[in-house]
Amino acid sequence: MRLQLRFILYLIALHLPFAGIAMYVLAEHRLWLFAVEVAFAVSLVVGYRLVRSLFGTLELIGTGTQFFDEGDFTVRFTPTGLPEMDNLIAMYNRMTDRLREERVRMAEQDSFLEKITSASPSGVVTLNFDGRMSMANPAARRMLSLSNEELLGKRPSEPDSPLLQALAELAVGESRVVSVAGRRRLKCRRSQFLDRGFERHFFLIEELTEELRQSEKGAYERMIRVMSHEVNNTVGASNSLLHSCLHYAGHIPDDDRADFEEALRIVISRTSQLSAFMRSFSDVARLPNPNRQPCDPARMLGDIVTLMRAGEAAREIEWKWEIAEPVPIVALDQVQMEQVFVNILKNAVEAVNGRGTVTLRVGTDLGRPFVVVEDSGQGFTADIREQLFTPFFSTKENGQGIGLTLIQEILDRHGFEFSLDGGDGKPTRFTIWFASGLP
Repeated sequence: MRLQLRFILYLIALHLPFAGIAMYVLAEHRLWLFAVEVAFAVSLVVGYRLVRSLFGTLELIGTGTQFFDEGDFTVRFTPTGLPEMDNLIAMYNRMTDRLREERVRMAEQDSFLEKITSASPSGVVTLNFDGRMSMANPAARRMLSLSNEELLGKRPSEPDSPLLQALAELAVGESRVVSVAGRRRLKCRRSQFLDRGFERHFFLIEELTEELRQSEKGAYERMIRVMSHEVNNTVGASNSLLHSCLHYAGHIPDDDRADFEEALRIVISRTSQLSAFMRSFSDVARLPNPNRQPCDPARMLGDIVTLMRAGEAAREIEWKWEIAEPVPIVALDQVQMEQVFVNILKNAVEAVNGRGTVTLRVGTDLGRPFVVVEDSGQGFTADIREQLFTPFFSTKENGQGIGLTLIQEILDRHGFEFSLDGGDGKPTRFTIWFASGLP
């Protein structure tokens, strides 16, 4: 039974006995009996109205609570004329107005944040309270090469992705530059934010490849110019003096003349080699813009393979061709691209150490021609992966560390995408995607 009905029954139960007593006592005094009965009726009506007014306030509170539970902050109550009720209504209306404004403001902020993360060139991956990925913006999915279905609901360590594995190893507040796909450099950071009073983590991924490449390029070009200037000046003057000294060989006794001439020739040879060494570096810094002409990249690669397999180091190598479909004609600088293929194939031959398999794949991917050179060598470790395409870095005993730098410079100038993939004990694949069409 509702409390309001109880109060009404209480009023009735309270007034009826007194009304009966009044009828019994004042039965002979009809005028007084009528007045008393009227007073009781008025009291009952006033009490009923007071109860309705009191419980109307409680019903208003209950209705407002129901709207709160439903999350409806658009309903406003109108004043009733009762001061107590109107104060309660005014307070409720102010509260709902503020909650509605706060909800609108939060919705606008969420929409703004969603638009920013969707358009951001930086990758953003958020985790839920259980440490599972709950959101990955388009940039993050592109960097990870994974779809929402492959990411959402999983822990960062679960998908087979080297980049996600690196993210999972980060501590809160830690940032690290991670190398992926051979030459790409990504700056990854793990941080946290508060959601409903509890901590949630997120990852921020920034593309640094081009920025670092331009910085490295500017640094090594300046260094090469300085070194070339100093070395060439020194070598030129030294060789001039050494050749002049050779003219005095006739003035030296016969017993010492041969040793004198041999010593000078050795020094001249070494300085000439030093000059050639510096020219190889200068060629990278002075690389001209490509002179693009129509060319068949598959045929050009085949010609270079024919040249390479005739060498002593490649005679025991098995060369395999996998041609999925003919590659269309591409606009490129044939001289420069020949240097690229020669360096790639030379690295493949050295990786298999003269015995192994070099596989050449040719085809198109989403309309883009591509060429893959894969060797069956031992691959490279994670530490070496971090240094690939770094100027002057080489794993060879007498390497200069300019082969991959030259390859990168030529391909970037052509606008061709490329990647160098592999791992410790796994095949190494160098992939080049050509820009299809002619200028």
